[in-house]
Formats: sequence, C-alpha cells, structure tokens
Amino acid sequence: MVATNVAERVRTRGVIDIKSVSKTYPHPDGSEVLALAKVDLTIAAGEYVSLIGPSGCGKSTLLRLIAGLEKASSGALELDGQVIDGPDADRGLAFQNPFLFPWLNIHNNVAFGLRARRVYHQQKHLVGQFLELVGLGKFGQVYPHHLSGGMAQRASLARALINNPRVLLLDEPLGALDAFTRMTMQDEILRIRAENQITMLMVTHDVDEAIYLSDRVVVMTPGPGQVETVLNIPFPRPRARNNPDFLSLRSQILEILNFAGQVEEPAYHI
Repeated sequence: MVATNVAERVRTRGVIDIKSVSKTYPHPDGSEVLALAKVDLTIAAGEYVSLIGPSGCGKSTLLRLIAGLEKASSGALELDGQVIDGPDADRGLAFQNPFLFPWLNIHNNVAFGLRARRVYHQQKHLVGQFLELVGLGKFGQVYPHHLSGGMAQRASLARALINNPRVLLLDEPLGALDAFTRMTMQDEILRIRAENQITMLMVTHDVDEAIYLSDRVVVMTPGPGQVETVLNIPFPRPRARNNPDFLSLRSQILEILNFAGQVEEPAYHI
C-alpha cells in the first residue's frame, strides 16, 4: 500500500492546472488591456506541451503566471494541487537569452540557484553532474563570453534543472540560435526530459519545433489570448521532420493560425 502511494505521488509530480485564468494590464490612458481571457488547461505530469500563437496572444504572460513572476487577475493556477502564489524552485525557467552572469564562470552560473537556496555546500557535487548532463562537463571553469550560443543555452538549462524542479518553463529558449544548432538543441532537450521525467511547457513561434518536441500543441487565439484548439501529436519519437504525417499536421496548425496561404491559379486568356 505504501509503495502504491509512492508510485502515485511520482506519477502526479508536475501536474499544472490552469483554471479560468485571466490577466489584465493597465494602459497609460487609464483603461485596462486584457492579455488573457479565461484560459483553461491541464498539463499532465511528465508531459511536454508547446504554446503557439501570434505575437501578443499572451503565451509568455501565461508562462510568467505559472512561474509565479506575475499574479492572475482572476482564476487560479495550481501545481500538484497547490496554489501558485509566487516564484519557487519547483518551477525552473529558461529564456531565449541565457542571461548568464558574465563575471561568473559556468560552474558558478549553474550553482547560482544552490547558493540562493543556501544548499551549495551540501549539493555542490550536483553542478558537475548537470554540466555533464548538458554536455558541458569540461567547461565549468570557462566564462560565458567563451561559449557559443548553443553552449550558453545548455548552461542556462543546467542552471534551471539543478534545483530539481517539477516543471521546466521554456520561453522561446532556442529562438536566437541558427537553424542547425537549434535542431541539435531540440534533441538535447528531449534527451534531458527523458532522463529527468520532468513536465515541460514551452512557448515557441516555430510550428515545426512544436510538433517535433511536444506531446500536445496548444494553439492560442490573437489577444486576448484564449485556447483555440489543442492538438495531440499522434506519432512516436524520434520524429522525422519530412514524414508526411508531420507535414500534414504542420499544414493543419498553419491553417488554424491563418498562415497556410493560398496559391491562386493563374488566369489564362486566349
């Protein structure tokens, strides 16, 4: 019975519940701008979900609400049944810009969260483990300006993961990388997720990236942001980007976003 309860806790670690969440911001003219309008979404433990939609639809706002960096105007956000009321180490966050401290070497950048929690001396052995996890085991003493963009983003991921979060929130984490590095990093993220069984929620504007990485893709409406549709990705990993099913789903998402385009037949006059 005890073993069953432990298994149940492991299986439900990292469940995000978003319940009728709205968010408004003040406008300089004194009015209010509605960024999110009654968003409802549940993300299962260990699931990889991508948020996609036009700029200004509230994707990053929703991520910041889950991170606890901002508060919802109405509705509720919960992690494993507990109300989210501020930032916490149980939710890691990685941005498009790695935001590494230039005066710290990579070891100390990754260790920053441990020091902030005052557990560095007890857990400093984890720094090397997480640097190895992201392929930077030999770069602990290197400073950020010596790293490539992809390596800096790996260090950012290690820093977010070292606190053993239940959820990793990714805000366009690969958006600044070139196409080939980006595809390599996508595979790295999948490998890290498989090894850690962590819930991941990612904001992206890249439809191919969303399909390649995700268990589900959440398409949001133009602002105020709402969930327009949720698409299950029906094929297993690893995924071939040129697979007909992959390309068909890509076309479907582009049509929902009104970016599929129309090819007009030329008019012939005889």
